Amino acid sequence: MKNLKNKLILGFFAITLLTIASCNDNNDDIDNSIVDTTTIKLSSDASLGDILVDANGNSLYFFSKDTKVSSNCNDGCLANWPVFYVENIEVGNGLNSSDFSAITRADGSKQTTYKNWPLYSFANDASAGDTNGDGVGGVWFIAKPDYSIMYASAQLIGNDGKNYLGDYTLGNGATSYFVSIAGRTMYSFKNDAKNTNNFTKSDFSNNGAWPIVEITLDEIPSTLDAADFGTITVFGKTQLTYKGWPLYYFGQDTERGDTKGLSVPSPGVWPVVNKGITAAQ
Repeated sequence: MKNLKNKLILGFFAITLLTIASCNDNNDDIDNSIVDTTTIKLSSDASLGDILVDANGNSLYFFSKDTKVSSNCNDGCLANWPVFYVENIEVGNGLNSSDFSAITRADGSKQTTYKNWPLYSFANDASAGDTNGDGVGGVWFIAKPDYSIMYASAQLIGNDGKNYLGDYTLGNGATSYFVSIAGRTMYSFKNDAKNTNNFTKSDFSNNGAWPIVEITLDEIPSTLDAADFGTITVFGKTQLTYKGWPLYYFGQDTERGDTKGLSVPSPGVWPVVNKGITAAQ
C-alpha cells in the first residue's frame, strides 16, 4: 500500500511538471510587445513645427485647389501626390478623431480628410520626416493641426453666378486668396484705410452682412509672412488685418469655398485678399 501511495505522489508531480513546461512553451509563442495602431500622428519639424504624418512618419499635405470638400488632384497629378486613405483612423496625441473624415473621389476611391482638407503624400519625399512638398507651386502645403488660415486657389464665382479673374473682369482661371481653416473666404473693403475699418457700425448691426474676421492668428502657410498680419480694435472687438487691410467674411458665403462677395455690390468693391494685394494707405 505504501509503495502504491508513493507511486501516486510521484505521478502527480510528474503531471504537474509537464503542465508547467507546456505553459512555458505556449508563453514563448506569445508576442507581449505593444502594437502601435496609430495611423495619423503629429511630428515636430525644426522649421515647420507640428505636422501631420502617417504611421510610418511620412509627411501629409493639403492642396490649395481643394476649396470644396472634394479633391482637384486627378490623373497625372496623382503620380506626384498620391492620395492618402486609411479606413479606420487611429490618431496620436494632440489630434482629435472628429477632425478626420473621408470623401469619395470622382473615380470612386476614398480619401482621408482633415478638417475637410483632403490629405496627400508627396512622391519626392524619400524618407520619413522629409517635407519637400511644402510650398511646391505655391499650392501645396504641409498639413498642420493649427493653421489659422489657408491659401486657396480656385475660380472666383460672384453672387451673380459669373466667373471672374483676379482683376475682377469676367473670365475663367484660378485666383489665389485667403480662407479660414474652415474654407471661408476673406475679403477687404476698398473704402477702408490702413488699419481703419470704415464699414462696421458701432452697434454691429451690419456685421451680419460683412462679419469682421476675429480669429487669433496662429500658424500660416509657409509662403506667407507673419509680419504682414496684424490686428485692430473695432468697437471692442479684435479684427485681423493683412498689409493694413481689415479682413471680413461675406454673410452670404454659406458653402465652403464660396466667393460670392466679390461681385457685391459690384466687382472690386470687396476684393478677395491674397499676398499680392497692395498695402493699405
